[in-house]
Amino acid sequence: MTNSIGELEKDATGIFVIGSNTTENHPVTGYKIKKNVLENGAKLIVADPRRTDLADIADVYLQHRPGTDVALLNGMMNVIINEGLADMDFCAANTEAYEEMAAVVARYTPEYAAEITGVPAEDIRKAARLYAQASAGVICYAMGLTQHSTGTDNVKSVCNLALLTGNIGRPGTGVDPLRGQNNVQGACDMGGLPVVFTAYQSVTNPQVVEKFEKAWGVSLSDKPGLTLTETINKAHHGEIKALYVFGENPMMSDPDLHHVEEALEKLEFLVVQDIFLTETARYADVVLPGACFAEKDGTFTNTERRVQRVRKAVDPPGQARQDWQIICELATRMGYPMSYASPEAIFEEMRALTPSYAGMTYARLEGRGLQWPCPTETHPGTPYLHHGGKCTRGLGLFHAIEYLPPREVPDAEYPLVLTTGRSLYHYHTGTMTRRAKALDAHVPAAEVEINPALAARLGVKSGDLVKVSTRRGSLQVRARVTDIIGEDVIFMTFHFAEAAVNWLTNADSLDPVAKIPEYKVCAARVERV
Repeated sequence: MTNSIGELEKDATGIFVIGSNTTENHPVTGYKIKKNVLENGAKLIVADPRRTDLADIADVYLQHRPGTDVALLNGMMNVIINEGLADMDFCAANTEAYEEMAAVVARYTPEYAAEITGVPAEDIRKAARLYAQASAGVICYAMGLTQHSTGTDNVKSVCNLALLTGNIGRPGTGVDPLRGQNNVQGACDMGGLPVVFTAYQSVTNPQVVEKFEKAWGVSLSDKPGLTLTETINKAHHGEIKALYVFGENPMMSDPDLHHVEEALEKLEFLVVQDIFLTETARYADVVLPGACFAEKDGTFTNTERRVQRVRKAVDPPGQARQDWQIICELATRMGYPMSYASPEAIFEEMRALTPSYAGMTYARLEGRGLQWPCPTETHPGTPYLHHGGKCTRGLGLFHAIEYLPPREVPDAEYPLVLTTGRSLYHYHTGTMTRRAKALDAHVPAAEVEINPALAARLGVKSGDLVKVSTRRGSLQVRARVTDIIGEDVIFMTFHFAEAAVNWLTNADSLDPVAKIPEYKVCAARVERV
């Protein structure tokens, strides 16, 4: 997030939520948005193929077709430019490539965008005006925006919209990606991406590589690594022989589970380190029992870049160990001696190599923690980025982005769009929440959401068993008839192993830059059983 969660409650006067079921997937953030709208009169725009909870209090709800985000955002920018609502002084002083972006956007009139998105042209105009005229406008998005073959284009388009209106570098403004898990931001900050070391220091930069080589006493590759989806594909082709899966469950969370299963079975050696015997762990040659969040010390970095202490409350059960201890012992046995006295000692090494964390110490993190960048031990942390509109790269860069349709579109055989997401009551692959009796009692089984008009055509009622099919296969699941979904769209969550929707999703359709699978769009059909 460029800005802080608290700003959504008090500073933002215009909030645009796109591709995020915020109240279910980020309940605390969703509560703050609702409070601002209901108590302070903040204007709210919601864009999502499903009519989520926030849509009920929105000033404008845009129910666009899955995968048409670029067209919708270009349509809004077309209105903002043509009606003189753009902050041209901000653009002139703080951005570049405006003309190229504006030339593309000029073709996306509200009427043209309406043809692509299914959103009435007048609603596109109203949304554009509300956002552009807000004194402090913020955009919140989540995986509904990123999990597309055009996910990178979608995010760049959101950034275009913020730059165009000068909504960067002030309280209540910004572009706020809402992270899907508690320490996703921290994992990325610590180099959990195949192209960077900590703090996004590139593995292709010779000076960066030299710095880490000196600190660790080893030779390091300057070649980018593989993403998870690329790794599974390489395993499927026999190019990767061994895999170490750590706190991840690709046999539930990855697309086209037939493909994943075949890849795991082709491995010569699979290690899984987790707190439960996951669906992936059942394929493992060795399972290493790790510790859960309440059984270890360390730090988490949350969605607003806030680094916070995590403290051990109970001992790990049985032979389970804290993850860092397992990794250290493995590294030592494999020939690289690795020994630390405590998680704090690891943190001290990390901050010495990580400029954005350099000013943080365990002592300074007491209380509410600190938001990076925090470069020195006297720095207070950074509640929002790009102060005064000054971007890290210098000038904010506009991108000229054309709409591209999803890779797999409906046809006569598969006339519907299947999109996926999460439930309030379950978390990710259900490894933890499906074991919680109270949560499982609320939502004990998978369902497929079907629009009433589609249900009438199929002769289906809520509770009926239906077969959902895509080009990857079929599964049977109970129907839930609801008007929150469009007539030609169906929706499933991915928490349930007994009806895992990712048997149906598409592993071949990836964003070319981020390599994220297109979980949110694939062609499907539904039949009554």
